[in-house]
Amino acid sequence: MATEADILKTLEGLYGPGGAPLAGAVSGINLSGAKAFVSLSGDPSQAQAWEAARLAAERAIKAAPGIEQAVVTLTAERAPRVEAPPPPQRKGIPALEKIRFIVAVASGKGGVGKSTTSANLALGLAAQGWRVGVLDADVYGPSMPRLFGLTEKPTVEGGKLAPLEAYGLKIMSMGFLVDENIPMVWRGPMVSQAISQMLGEVVWGELDALVIDMPPGTGDVQLTIAQQVPLAGAVIVSTPQDLALIDARRAVAMFQKVEAPILGVIENMSYFLCPHCGGRSEIFAHGGARHDAEQMGVSFLGEAPLDMKIRETSDASRPVVAAEPDSPQAAVYLNLAAKVKTLLETQKRRAAPNIFVS
Repeated sequence: MATEADILKTLEGLYGPGGAPLAGAVSGINLSGAKAFVSLSGDPSQAQAWEAARLAAERAIKAAPGIEQAVVTLTAERAPRVEAPPPPQRKGIPALEKIRFIVAVASGKGGVGKSTTSANLALGLAAQGWRVGVLDADVYGPSMPRLFGLTEKPTVEGGKLAPLEAYGLKIMSMGFLVDENIPMVWRGPMVSQAISQMLGEVVWGELDALVIDMPPGTGDVQLTIAQQVPLAGAVIVSTPQDLALIDARRAVAMFQKVEAPILGVIENMSYFLCPHCGGRSEIFAHGGARHDAEQMGVSFLGEAPLDMKIRETSDASRPVVAAEPDSPQAAVYLNLAAKVKTLLETQKRRAAPNIFVS
């Protein structure tokens, strides 16, 4: 099995812009079996040159003994390499004190694949050795019970709910407490109170990341979470067509308004590959999310296809990263998770914002 030293040795003889040894630009290495996730830090003003260096590094690592898959990402500045950065201080929510990073996965509208992205992102982070939880914050339309095939009720430990577990993840959802056929006819304050309870009255324990699957829109739940939780960042999910992008821009603006870092935008249903002829069809157009990310000055995290395997595994309660981790479809989310992990580990910490409504 390859080690960090093997990865660094593989990069010997490769150089980045200005002739600097590429091994010296490594800001993070994570190995998961035969998969290597490596981050390089470089000057963003030399983005084109660094992209060429990234591709060269990825080719070299893929060819290394013991490595079957390699993902190399770029970061704008090099983070100090520490074993475990201290968790950010959180006031008033003791249940979250042992969680290093809290990530919101959001969209401006429903139906863009946000929950599927949340589930596979969480599994991708776990595949890199992280302890991960998932909070399904969509009270009106919870998806995690179906995505993970969980039907039992949570138990109570010391007056708090114990999250259910699937594929190594800790998961909590209103869908565990209410029958899926019963509609939640609640006003905003009731929903906000339920979210507060799922944040503070669940035994999350020690986690490296808590992924929050947000409801669509920019309403009460988003405000409650932004006000109570120091989010480490938000991932915005959008499909490529103009109608979805309008709402995605609103979601980005909302998180910026509450001072939550935007980790980036992912374009879901970016294209369709016919399973019979292999032909590619851009059903919902293509590239709109990348263009908008560039216009808004946020990172573009990648493209996920409209794919039958992703749909089939999700409907079968076995998200594709868990069901077929070596498939090309899973690679999309593993790459996303690698980028998100690098961004989380290299950015500055933040405290929860104070939000005033006039």
